[in-house]
Amino acid sequence: MNLDGLLSELERRVPADRLLRKSAQLAPYESDALTAFRSRPAAVLLAATQEEVVQAVRLCHRYGVPFVARGSGTSLSGGSLPVENGLVIALNRLNRILRLDPAQRIAVVEPGVINLDVSRAAAPHGLYYAPDPSSQLICTIGGNVAFNSGGAHCLKYGMTVNHVLGLKAVLPDGEVVQLGGESLEQVGPDLTGFFVGSEGLFGVALEIALRLLPKPECYRTVLAAYDSLQAAGDAVASVVASGLLPGAMEIMDALAIEAAEAAVQAGYPRDAAALLIVELEGERIQVEAEFAHLMQVIEGSNPKTVAVAKDDADRARIWKGRKSAFSAVGRLSPDYLVQDGVVPRSRLGEALATIERLSQDYGLRVANVFHAGDGNLHPLILFNGRIPGELERAEALAGEIIQMCIALGGSITGEHGVGMEKRQHMSSMFTETDLQVMAELRRALDPGELANRGKMFPQGEAPALHAHGPHPLEAQGVISRM
Repeated sequence: MNLDGLLSELERRVPADRLLRKSAQLAPYESDALTAFRSRPAAVLLAATQEEVVQAVRLCHRYGVPFVARGSGTSLSGGSLPVENGLVIALNRLNRILRLDPAQRIAVVEPGVINLDVSRAAAPHGLYYAPDPSSQLICTIGGNVAFNSGGAHCLKYGMTVNHVLGLKAVLPDGEVVQLGGESLEQVGPDLTGFFVGSEGLFGVALEIALRLLPKPECYRTVLAAYDSLQAAGDAVASVVASGLLPGAMEIMDALAIEAAEAAVQAGYPRDAAALLIVELEGERIQVEAEFAHLMQVIEGSNPKTVAVAKDDADRARIWKGRKSAFSAVGRLSPDYLVQDGVVPRSRLGEALATIERLSQDYGLRVANVFHAGDGNLHPLILFNGRIPGELERAEALAGEIIQMCIALGGSITGEHGVGMEKRQHMSSMFTETDLQVMAELRRALDPGELANRGKMFPQGEAPALHAHGPHPLEAQGVISRM
């Protein structure tokens, strides 16, 4: 690795204010949303054009320097953690919607475009972009592509991969390629699907062609409160068994309700052990017929209370509470880990009971927020990183939850990716042959393993993984956590 050679080249090509080298400049980039992991890069390039990204990747290949592409840094798996002494290529300035074609129902965007901004741009044409992760106010399409993000409405509409038609990307050796196109019908192998969800190991997306959908004519949003998580989980099973396919089905437990109410005053019933949010959407005549059926199913599940959103503002309030739950938990604890395992819907009750028992065994509170419709759990494990041993205990609890998901026939991740956090669990889910094939595919595109080095695969140990005790800036009195 010739880091000096790379940095000298970049200094000649990029204005000084867009090549960050100083310690204080690098500090915001040393972690993503999983702040228990951190690593310090050698430099951060604030790329302003696609050509700058391509040139940076080519230079990294020439000088053997590892690189990480980063958007808003909302990854919850350490997926955009820098490689120590490597280069971070920040993509936020590549934020143009290059083309929006309402007739073809597509939008071609750069990787730094904010998720929600696509729907805002499409709204005047009666269209929207369906994948809606909770961080959609800030997360970027490039990051969504890297981790195949989902969101509350992925039950009906699928994940990011179901809405990406084509990609222009730069591979780790600097070659620029076009994968897929702008048609709903793929020609040849699904190389776009191969790239989406690869967590940055196959290069950097430069342009993404997105499928847009007609905005639903009508919504019906139901909020049901229950005396137990088990009852809420049983209600989900009843809705599925009824033959209904809601746009979304979400569950929050008492701790998540408490956090959401403290943060955004969503109007949730504070005495509920669990809340179930079910949303129907589509043509009005269809939704009204399904709504009558849904209410029969919900009433038959013995809820404490049932409320129906009266208008768009009421619906927005219900969803604001759910989508703010992750950040709101920060009001209850200085630190937390978010897990992302998946279990079969039929085993949700068993999984939740196990999480409750593990929470008691480890002496750590767990707030449960999850996509009930597809069994994607998001338990938030609360801890205080300034107390010796609590981070390690939280990680051990998170590991047990992941192993439980595998044992129940599920997966280690639904939408957050493997990143750094779940690498050690890959060998529990995949055979040695599976992992070898994955590694060979990666090395075929990136023999030097420069692109997002150290992520996903279980072998090896990345530097500066865990943050023990206070952050260095806390110790210096520069920042503080309330």
